[in-house]
Amino acid sequence: TMGNWLVNHWFSAAVLAAWLGINIFLFTYYFLFFDRDEQYFYTRAILGSALAWARASAKCLNFNSMLILLPVCRNLLSFLRGTCSCCRRTLRKQLDHNLTFHKLVGYALGLLTAVHTIAHLFNLERYNQSQQATDGSLPAVLSKMHLQGSKWLNPIHSNQTTVEYVAFTTIPGLTGVIITLALILMVTSSTEFIRRNYFELFWYTHHLFLIYFAGLVVHGIAGLVRGQTEQSMAEVHPYHCAEYLTQREQNCTHRCCKDPEFGSIPAESWKWVLAPIILYVFERILRVWRAQQKVVVKKVVMHPARVLELQMQKKGFCMEVGQYIFVNCPAISALEWHPFTLTSAPEEDFFSIHIRAAGDWTERLIDIFQLETPRVQVDGPFGTASEDVFQYEVAMLVGAGIGVTPFASILKSIWYKFQQADQTLKTKKIYFYWLCRDTGAFAWFNDLLASLEQKMAESGKADFLTYRLFLTGWDTSIANNVALHFDTATDTVTGLRHKTIFGRPMWNMEFAAVAAAHPRSVVGVFLCGPEALARSLQKSCHQHSSLDPRKVKFYFNKENF
Repeated sequence: TMGNWLVNHWFSAAVLAAWLGINIFLFTYYFLFFDRDEQYFYTRAILGSALAWARASAKCLNFNSMLILLPVCRNLLSFLRGTCSCCRRTLRKQLDHNLTFHKLVGYALGLLTAVHTIAHLFNLERYNQSQQATDGSLPAVLSKMHLQGSKWLNPIHSNQTTVEYVAFTTIPGLTGVIITLALILMVTSSTEFIRRNYFELFWYTHHLFLIYFAGLVVHGIAGLVRGQTEQSMAEVHPYHCAEYLTQREQNCTHRCCKDPEFGSIPAESWKWVLAPIILYVFERILRVWRAQQKVVVKKVVMHPARVLELQMQKKGFCMEVGQYIFVNCPAISALEWHPFTLTSAPEEDFFSIHIRAAGDWTERLIDIFQLETPRVQVDGPFGTASEDVFQYEVAMLVGAGIGVTPFASILKSIWYKFQQADQTLKTKKIYFYWLCRDTGAFAWFNDLLASLEQKMAESGKADFLTYRLFLTGWDTSIANNVALHFDTATDTVTGLRHKTIFGRPMWNMEFAAVAAAHPRSVVGVFLCGPEALARSLQKSCHQHSSLDPRKVKFYFNKENF
C-alpha cells in the first residue's frame, strides 16, 4: 500500500519532493524575473516570452547538471553509508537508490534541453525577423543599434545571416548542438535493453559526459542574449524612453535622446558544476588507487553452461551479504569495469563472483580464464548489506533468474551463523523459492544447494531449509524425462532431493502453507526479481497477515542488487 511505501521510503520521498520543489521554484522564479525585469524590457520587445522560457530552463539545466554526477560517486556514497552507520538501516538503504535518482535527473536534463533548445530556435527566428524588418517598429530600431561596437542587442548583424549559420558558427550555437547530441546519445544508449545486451556500447557512450560538461561550461561565454546595462538604465530608463525610440526627431534635445546600451549576461554554468566535477575527479583518482591494490585469484571453477566462478583474495577486503564489486580485466580493456554480485559469505576467507556469458566482455573473460589466469582489478565492495534476513524467525526468499545470485551469499552466511550458534541470527526456518526459465545457466547454484542440503542433513538440521524450484520455461523433452524418472529419490532436472515444479508458483497456496506452519511468527519475505513479481508478493503479504498482533505477520522487502 501507499502508506507502507512511504514508511519504508520516506527518505526517498523527501529527496524527490525537495528535488521537484527546487526545480519548480527555480523555473518559476527565473521565468517571472526574465518576463518582468525592466533590464530585459528591450530584449523582450524582440523575443517575447521565449526569453523567459530559455532562461528559466537554463537555470534548471544548471541545477540538474550539478546533481547528475553525485549519485555515481560510489566511494562518496560508501563514505556516507559508513558515517551514518548509526542511522536507521532504512536511511542507509535509500542510498542504494542512487542510480534511480541518476536516471531521473538524466531524463529531466533531456526534457529541459528540449525546452531550452525550442525556446532558442524561436529566439533566433525573432532576432532574424527583427534584423530584416524595415517597418520602423521597436524590434527593427533596436536591431539596427550599435552594430559596429560592442553595445548591440541583436546578435544577428546582417540580413544574410541564417539561423543555421548562428547555430554552427557561434560558441553558444556550436556547443549547444554538441552537448544536445551527447545527451541524446547518453540517454538512448542507457536503456535497459542496451545495458543488458550491449554493455560496452552503454559504457563508452556514457563517457560523452566529459564532452557534455566541457560544452556546458563554455556554452554561455559569448553572451548572445543580452540585457540593458545598469549605467544605460540610469540614463535612459525604458519605461520613460521606449516610446521615443520609434518616433525620434532629427535634432533631439530631451533626456531620452541617447540610445540604450546593452551588455551580456555573465556565464555561470561553471559555478554550478565546479564542485561536483572536483568531487568526481577525486572519485576517479580514488578508484585508480584502489584498483592498483593486488588481487590474488585463488581458484577458478568452470561450471556448466559457461558460468565462471572466481574465488579471490585482496588485502583489507571486508564484505557483507548482498554487496557487489566492480571488476576490470586489463587484458580485455583497461577502461571497462563491470558490476557483479558477491556470491561468497563474509565468514569465508575469500570473496567470489559467478560470471555468466552475457555480452562480448564476459565471453572474452571466460575464454581467457580457460587458457590462463590474467590479472584482474577489483573495486568495492559497494551497496548496503542485506542483513534484514537475519532479523526474522522465518524467512521466505524468492529469487527469479539471475536474481538468485545474491541469495548464494545469504544462504551460505545463514548456514555459517547457524553452525556457530551466532546470537545475532534469529532465523529458525528458511523457505527458498527459485523461479527460472532454464536451470542450465544456474547449475552452479544447484551445486551450492546440494552441498547445503548435505551439510544440513549430516548435522541433523535437514528441515532448516525448505526450497522449491519452479521451472517456468520447459520443452517436451524435459517433461518426458521427468515422467520417466518420476519415482527417483532425486530430481531429474537439478539432481536435488526436492523435486522441480513445472510452471509458476501459486503464491496464495505457498503463503497459506507458511502461515499454517508458523501461526505466531513474523515472516520476512525477500525478493530479488522483477517488479511484477514484487507487486504480486506484496499483495500476498497483505492478504495473509493476520490483524491479530499475536498471530502471523508477513513483511515484504524488495532488495535492489
